[in-house]
Amino acid sequence: MTVHFIGAGPGAADLVTLRAARIIASAPVCLYAGALVPRELIDTAPAGARLVDTADLDLDRITAELVAAHEAGHDVARLHSGDPSVYSAMAEQMRRLDAAGVPYDVVPGVPAFAAAAASLKRELTVPGVGQTIVLTRTSARSTPMPPGEELAAYAATGATLVLHLAVQRIGELAPQLAAHYGDDGPVAVVARASRDDELVLRGTLADIAGQVEAAGVRRTAVVIVGPVLAAAEFPDSHLYSTTRCRG
Repeated sequence: MTVHFIGAGPGAADLVTLRAARIIASAPVCLYAGALVPRELIDTAPAGARLVDTADLDLDRITAELVAAHEAGHDVARLHSGDPSVYSAMAEQMRRLDAAGVPYDVVPGVPAFAAAAASLKRELTVPGVGQTIVLTRTSARSTPMPPGEELAAYAATGATLVLHLAVQRIGELAPQLAAHYGDDGPVAVVARASRDDELVLRGTLADIAGQVEAAGVRRTAVVIVGPVLAAAEFPDSHLYSTTRCRG
């Protein structure tokens, strides 16, 4: 049997792939990441399916559930919020399954930053303005960042930054980023992207911390920084140019 690591998207139940929906609807065991996965999606599991909320489980207990399902001959839908390739803690689960001889595959999902960009109605790679996106996070109560992966080094490139696990530290981080993007550098905070209670804050590095504090945003948010957020005057992409060779 197979453990299917599934990207359950940023929050809206219909922002999943057709493949993900098919697997969830047929798997007799479903492990999901607590409140980060919409209940409407979990409810599409088959009647009588074993549903396990992993929010309060450690890695050993999660692995035990996956191995037990495999030994019982059951496929498993293992739901992670967003896309499992980014900040999902999937790698250590795979390592445990490899050791146990349990097969698995991965179904991609819609990452939070993509849902946030959609809510902002912004392309994050604008011709002549920004062609690089840096997905990173900050370290507070989470695992320390590896040596060399300092936020200032990424900010110095001028690339579009997408920060996870950073909104609680926005008051501390905004001045650091302003040293590279300017006090008037455009920034947006999108909390609970794609959900019914989504909140979008737009501003500059000079005022965003005050907006975040006033709104009471403490978690489940991405911070996007960079000139692409305010880009208005930029060249058309060569993709649709009349001078492009289409032969």
